Amino acid sequence: MGDSIKQQVQWFPGHMAKTRRLIKEALNLVDGVVVLLDARVPYSSQNPELDDIIKNKPKIVLLNKCDVANPNATSLWLKYFRNQGAYALAVDCKSGKGLNRFDEIVMEALAKTIEKNNQKNMAGKPLRLMVVGIPNTGKSSFINRMGKNSKAKVEDKAGVTRQNQWFVVGNGIELLDTPGVLWPKFDDPEVGDKLAFIGSVKDEVTDKETIACRLLETLSKTNPQAIEQRYKIDSVDGLQGWEILEMIGKKRGFLIKGGEIDYERASVIVMDEFRGGKLGRISLELP
Repeated sequence: MGDSIKQQVQWFPGHMAKTRRLIKEALNLVDGVVVLLDARVPYSSQNPELDDIIKNKPKIVLLNKCDVANPNATSLWLKYFRNQGAYALAVDCKSGKGLNRFDEIVMEALAKTIEKNNQKNMAGKPLRLMVVGIPNTGKSSFINRMGKNSKAKVEDKAGVTRQNQWFVVGNGIELLDTPGVLWPKFDDPEVGDKLAFIGSVKDEVTDKETIACRLLETLSKTNPQAIEQRYKIDSVDGLQGWEILEMIGKKRGFLIKGGEIDYERASVIVMDEFRGGKLGRISLELP
């Protein structure tokens, strides 16, 4: 699966080098960086080189999709990132949950920049942040939601190239969409699996049944009650993924001609229900 994922998203060395270069150039235009991560897999949804690229710029981590992640796990991750020197916030960019605190976190993270601006008689100078995140962590949802009251993108400013898109989001804050596309740490097969579970890898390039079986096997060890309660199964202890999928198919009556179980339909349902939070608020990683 790892190979097919790599092939589909086409992370090749030239692409990575270009994105790295563009981000480094854009860093000169911003005061800090906003990093979008998926709250269910904060480790797997990171870019492995980002800290090295952004160096000492203040970093605000947004744990997105917190509404489908385990709240206790999210609290541990918030503490973890704060201990690493980042500013962190649990949010849901689609509903807007948690984003009312974004401005406050920005003021906190950029306190030194604001102080310097005041000393230089530049009070009120826009605070500029670059927004980064690997595909499907919610970067566009965040920018769209924050910029929805903005009448226009800010463009044609001195020192800002046309390909850099700026958005005014109020309170003197401007957001820059990332130039180039960030990549996850795909050399770790476990990371590839987790990104497939949450839908960060297009389902067309992965075998739905294999992914559903791997997810069920993972959950049978970490959250067995989630499967048992949702699908009215007595126990999944010690079962393999395909055995659990078969039981779900039977329970839901997903049958094809001859009474065979429709594994593909069962797989699609399992993945959709997991991603939609119907199996409960589940996190797949702890710090």
